[in-house]
Amino acid sequence: MNDRKNDHHLVTKNLLSTQSRRVILASKYQSGVPGEQGTENVKVVVIGGSGGIGSAVLKRLRDSFPQASLSATWCRTRPVDESLASWSQVDVLSEQSIADFAAGIDSVDWLINATGMLHADQRMPEKTLQQVDGEFFLHNLQINALSTLLIAKHFSRALKNAKADEVTPQFATVSARVGSIEDNRLGGWYSYRCSKAALNMAIKNISIEWQRTLPAVCVTALHPGTTDTSLSEPFQRNVPEGKLFTPEKVADDFIRLLTDLTAKDTGGFLAYDGERLPW
Repeated sequence: MNDRKNDHHLVTKNLLSTQSRRVILASKYQSGVPGEQGTENVKVVVIGGSGGIGSAVLKRLRDSFPQASLSATWCRTRPVDESLASWSQVDVLSEQSIADFAAGIDSVDWLINATGMLHADQRMPEKTLQQVDGEFFLHNLQINALSTLLIAKHFSRALKNAKADEVTPQFATVSARVGSIEDNRLGGWYSYRCSKAALNMAIKNISIEWQRTLPAVCVTALHPGTTDTSLSEPFQRNVPEGKLFTPEKVADDFIRLLTDLTAKDTGGFLAYDGERLPW
């Protein structure tokens, strides 16, 4: 009987501790409390740095941490501001391209994957099963999910060399709330939803493996909210007032998150305000 009471007490204590931490994290991000870690000389790699969110993150990092070492990638569209970072052309659909780029990076403190796709020139997200196309589905999986696995695979060495005594090494990938299985109440968008759900599973798996092999690294999936970029442009008319965010706001949110998260937070699916989202 005493053992049952002790077990119940332990479970309750852990649950309260987890809930308290979620509240503390969310309140810190909402209040704009600056990070406490020494990120002035942080080494950052942004995959997809020429995109809307990626370029905004680079600009905010350059403004906030002028001593930071910034490297970034582009694929089809050259960066507008080439002074922001050291740029490399990388195709996330090619493992060899990712491997070659990673081989030139000796160490990294923050690794951010800001690539993603929702629609293509001739294809929009599916509304019904009849609109599902195998090639489009697999293309979503490649960009939204497989790229993160390949980036993690080839950058594990560089993350192992991070300055873990000065800053928590971070591997963060831009995900989306619509990738949550539990939160899905509208259906549709088969390729995008499935690929983001696959991404979230990849993030969870990586975090579990790296707790054994790279225990200092915090691995997270980050939901930016609906951001005013080309990815969301065709759907912005349906966004509630005040819920369409600028890339600059999203960049501020992400940098706050990455600055404050520690290795204890690894394996999380977080919204821009620090809310922990259901898988």
